[in-house]
Order: sequence, then structure tokens, then C-alpha cells
Amino acid sequence: MELTRAWVADVSGGQIVDPDGAAPADVPTGTGIAFDSRALRPGEVFVAVQAERDGHDFVADAIGRGAPFAIVERPVAGAPLVVVPDVPDALFALARAGRDRLDARVVGITGSVGKTSTKDLTAAALAAGRRTHAAPASFNNEIGVPVTVLGAPTDTEVLVVEMGARFAGNIAALAALVDPEIGVITNIGINHAEHLGGPEGVARVKGELLDALPAHGLAVLDAATAAGPEQRARSAAPVVTVGAGPDADVRIGPVTLDEGLRARFALETPWGSGTVTLAVRGAHQAVNAALAATVALHVGVPFAAVVDALAHAEASAWRMEVVEAPGGVTVINDAYNASPVATIAALDALAAVPDATRRVAVLGEMRELGALSAAEHERVGHAVARAGVDVLVVVGAATEPLAAAAAHDAGPVLAVHRVPDAAAARALVAGLVAPGDVVLVKASRAVGLETVAAALSDAGAAA
Repeated sequence: MELTRAWVADVSGGQIVDPDGAAPADVPTGTGIAFDSRALRPGEVFVAVQAERDGHDFVADAIGRGAPFAIVERPVAGAPLVVVPDVPDALFALARAGRDRLDARVVGITGSVGKTSTKDLTAAALAAGRRTHAAPASFNNEIGVPVTVLGAPTDTEVLVVEMGARFAGNIAALAALVDPEIGVITNIGINHAEHLGGPEGVARVKGELLDALPAHGLAVLDAATAAGPEQRARSAAPVVTVGAGPDADVRIGPVTLDEGLRARFALETPWGSGTVTLAVRGAHQAVNAALAATVALHVGVPFAAVVDALAHAEASAWRMEVVEAPGGVTVINDAYNASPVATIAALDALAAVPDATRRVAVLGEMRELGALSAAEHERVGHAVARAGVDVLVVVGAATEPLAAAAAHDAGPVLAVHRVPDAAAARALVAGLVAPGDVVLVKASRAVGLETVAAALSDAGAAA
């Protein structure tokens, strides 16, 4: 949507500042928001977020790349600005005002795993019949959600918003910002259990999305983990469950994978039934796609159009990307994030790859599991053995229970290597892989194993 400096300053309580000290009447107009100057598209307004790096240091770069102005907390020489008291507060205020400018239905998506993939699939399915906007990546926090809202064209009919949480109240605040009509919970697991108060706390926080739904809306829930009576009772909106069981309202048939790990399955819904073939990889994507299909069918997109859209929808970066690297090595880059459920699903995909000379798993720590960490890493170790992995590389001290369980179950047929960090993993794996190997790379985002996948993809076995 259009963002003039006058409107931004008025809504945020900010002050217009120009290099020459003047505030011209014909203030530049921007379209949408960016918080990474490297990814900024000309016309997007740059917002100086202070996180691992201070966004104020990149204002000049953003202006040079085509930002008409920047939203900042302190003056930056030589740039057209709106100076605000607090950038996150200003973003929230702008997004709330921006939401009021949109005549759009909002789909909120949360869950322990699969949020971003489900967001991507939902946006693709909806776009087959409605003008749809969603963020291009995992923009699911107090910065990312406002950026998603402010990036929506004014004629958007359906806005798809991913919602994450590290603490109680996070999803409630995001829901209050965007007013979701449709809420999707992909599943309820133990991600961020350390901060959310264990599994029960995770369920309470994910259910904040259901608390926000209006009676005329819809709750779309994973039947296996998110549709218990406590969760259902929180929704004033009707509930549709999605899963493989006979009691699910939307039912998924047996899932098969082709040689590229793309899923195919039968889908039965109240709006029609048929076979779905996905472009995204992994059997676990069937549930995500069925959740997406349910949303699109509910808002009136024809079944055939939904199926066709899902057949071409791609996932965001570092999520089950399969790369045929130089030197005859296949890399499965699933390094964006990790949880026990998602890691086991990725191992199942690794096991399904046909004709692999060796199956190599590079697994880093799954963080923020709190007191459950050792047991959950051990659970993944058992899955490593079941998947028939030939070489296991574990990264970080917390993975020791994983390595021990895998070695115990698999015995001497499994080679286990322990390294402290991503740099050591990158060096080790480069010398380990050989033509015909299939290498899975997965860990929590903070471990940084995407660098291992990138090195393999660029250099292959010759590295």
C-alpha cells in the first residue's frame, strides 16, 4: 500500500526530517516496507530495526537502493526520514492503520511446525481465485507481521498472515493487530516449550489465535494434534479438522513420494474430492497442503483450481530444497529451523530417496526445548537409525543424546561424527561426501547449518 511521509508521521507520532532541514509539501511516496536493505525493492520504505545489527547503519544503503525515505529512531545524516520514538511501536501503529485501509479477509496461520510452508501453500491456493497477499518469507513476529500488512496492495481480497510466538501473549497481540477471520493451526508440539511453559503452555499460546476468531469465521485445525476439546472450545467460529483419520472433516489418503520426494495423495473435502500432487517435498507436506486447500475452498476457490495451484506452489528457501550439486551429490537443504517432529519428517524423506549410495544426515541442535531437550534429541537419534542413515554428523553439545541413541540402535553400520559448530561441520562434510551421496542438513536456525548446505551445493564432492 502507499505510504507517504505525512501519513507515516501522523500515524506514528513521528517527525519528518530532510537532509537540508526542510520538509517539502510534496513528500515522496513509498510502496510497502523493508527491514533488510539488501532485499529492498525500489519504492519500499526502509525501517531501521535494531536486532542483531542496527538498521540505522544501513539507511544510506537503503536510500541508494531506491527507498524514498526511512523510518528511524534517531537522525541519520543525508537521508529523508521519519523519526519516531520507537520503531516497533510505530510499525504496529502503522500496520493497525493500514489494516483499516484494507477491505480484506485475513487468514492467520500458527503452529509448532509447518507455519511457513502452510502459509506459502495457502497463499498459492487462494491466489487461484482471489487477489491474495502474503509475505515472501517467514515474517511472523512483531516486525514481520506489520511488514506483511503494509506490503499488501489496497485491492487485496485475502491477506495471509503467519504468526509465531516465543512468549505468552505474542499471538494474541498479532491477532489484535490483523483481525483474522480464518485461523489455521498446523499442529501443536513442543517448539519454544522452554519459554512457553512446556507442552501445555505451547497449546495455550497457539490457541490464542482461536480466541480471536469471530463467530462468522472458521478454525482449520490439524486433527492429530490441534483439535482437542480444549482447543475447540476456544473458537467461537466453526471448526474444520484436517487429517488422515476417518473422523477428520477433510481427509488425506495414503501419501506416496516420487523420486524427487514430491507428495501425491487423495483429498476428500466437503467441497469436492480428487488427487493432489505437490511440487513441495516430503510426505509431511500433505497435511500442510490439505490445510491450505481447506482455506481456499472455504472462500470459494474451485476445487480444480486449488489442485492445480498446489501442484505448482513452491516453498520458501531452506525448506526441503533438493539440489543436485556438482560432483554427483544430492543435498536436501532443510536448514531453516528444526523441531523433533520436523526433523523426523525430514529423516523419513531422506530414507525415501531411491538409489542413494549413502544417506548422510547433518543434524544440529534443536533449541528452546528446555527440560525436554535431552529426551527429544534422543528420540530423533532413534529415528536416525530407523531411516537407515549411513553417516551422521551432529553439531553442538546438545546433540550428544541424539548421537548416542543413533549409535546404540544402528550399531557399527552407522558412522558418527561430532563437531562443535557449523564451521567445523562445513569443513568435515566437505571431505566426507562422495558421488551418489544424499545429504540432509537440518538444525535450529541459530545453528547456521545453511552454510553447510550452501557449501555442498556450490562445490559438491570436489570441495
